[in-house]
Formats: sequence, C-alpha cells, structure tokens
Amino acid sequence: MMPFDLVEPGTLREALALLDPEDSAVRAFAGGTALMLMMKSGFFRPKRLVSLNALAGDVASLSLSPTGELRIGAMVRLAELERAPEIRRAAPVIAAALRRHSNPRVRNVATVGGNLAHGDPHMDLPPVLIALGAEVEIEGPAGRRRLPVDGLVSGYYETVLRGDELIVAAIVPPQPRRRALYVKCTTRAADDWPALGLALSLEADGAAIRAATIVLGAATERPMRLAQAESLLAGRTADAALIGEAGRVAAAEAAAAIIADARGSSAYKRRLLEVELRRALARLLDLPAAGETR
Repeated sequence: MMPFDLVEPGTLREALALLDPEDSAVRAFAGGTALMLMMKSGFFRPKRLVSLNALAGDVASLSLSPTGELRIGAMVRLAELERAPEIRRAAPVIAAALRRHSNPRVRNVATVGGNLAHGDPHMDLPPVLIALGAEVEIEGPAGRRRLPVDGLVSGYYETVLRGDELIVAAIVPPQPRRRALYVKCTTRAADDWPALGLALSLEADGAAIRAATIVLGAATERPMRLAQAESLLAGRTADAALIGEAGRVAAAEAAAAIIADARGSSAYKRRLLEVELRRALARLLDLPAAGETR
C-alpha cells in the first residue's frame, strides 16, 4: 500500500476544506469498510484520506420530529440505526432490512452516509430509503441542498456528489398510511450480497391500493424504480390476478436493465423478481399470491 496522509478534522467545515474536487485521490471516509477493501486490492490509491469520525452534532445524531419525520445523521452507525427505537416506530422496514445487511462487525462500523455515498448497487439501504421517499441533505462550498435518494446514484459505483461535497443526513418523511417491506434474495449466506433486493411501500386501505412504490436493487447497476408496475397497482383493488400481473409487468420492465453476475443469470433474476414481487405484495396486502393458496 502506498503512503498517504490521514487527517481527522473536528468540524464539518474543516472536513470540507480538506477535500479537493479536482483530485480523485483525496477522499473522505467514515467507517471505511468498503474503502479499506479497495485500498488493499490496489483499486484505490489515496493521496489524502479525510476521516469524519470526529464529527459531532446533527451529522452524528438521529431524531424523530412530532410530525413523524426522521432525520438520520450521516455518521450514524448502521448498528445504531438498526436498534434505534425511533426507527422501529417510524420506519421499521429499515431496522428489518439492516438485520441481514452484511454482518454485525461491519454494521458496528459502517455509517449511513458512507453506505449511500459509496454507490454500490448491492447495498440494502438505498432501495429501502427510495421506497420511503427519503432525501439526502448534502453540504458543499455553496451551502446545503436536498436531493431525493432516488437521484443520488448515477451509475455503477457512481453518485452525483461532487468531490467537495459530503452527505450530512438522510431525511425520511412521515409514513402514516404506508406499509413497507424489503425482500433480500441471496444465493449463499443470508447476510451475503444479494442477487436481488426489492423494496416496496404501499399506501392502501385493506386491498385497495392508492399508491405504490417498487424499487429493484442489486440486480441492476443502480436502484431502479419500477414505474410501470407501480402504475398498474395504483387505484386498483388487489387480488391474486392483479398481483400476478404486477410480477410479470415488473419482470418485463426491468429485463433490459438486469445484469448477470456470479449470483445469477439475467433470466434467473427476472424470474426471481416476478416471484418475489408477487409474494411481497401478497404479504403486505394479506392476500394469497397468484398460484398459491392459504
């Protein structure tokens, strides 16, 4: 490993001043779980690493407003997020998803901001946050701005973050009438990288669906909203036939974007999407899935 400078600023302003938008070898890090692997493999050779671990205040705290809005600081550890009572009250799907995210050693170190900024399509948290309509708060030289999590990742391990910007927090809006679920399909251990991740959020009264958000992860280069399947469900009363149709529409919609890798062929993942979406919808709506009986 080549020598590099390691600095640990005490404030967010100091951290931003140490970044260099013109030099990709200067990078901020929090937990560093992914960064260390990239350095060990020689994929990334840093000139200067800016540790964010000394940052405190709102960037490292979690709060739930009286209206039900969650504000999750970028330096909150995934293990803390998994156990937080605020998360279990306002968005229990986040806690449920994190129980199978990697392993406890990684969750004790990895942070929310690092998880989102890394741009890895296999991460479990981004599809869940997209399904919940979350935004990220970003700070840079021009001040703070908000961006939907759905617009953060621009490609394979790529985000729209500039080299002199940092994620400060993730903001999850109130979820008063929504039911949410995350499905993680692995071909090896339960906490391994997923072959497919599927996040759903429904606004429904019984089987009557007012609105649906469906996000596909891991099988594509970036999290993907399945807009055609969402439109099919919106304003409909669900039954086994509609659920089966939604699975088929989703698989066809995502077909061109799904990529093959060591965890499965594209055909396998398309079929997995169809079946798992059908099952997830049935579970959320307390209905039998198409082709299944209770």
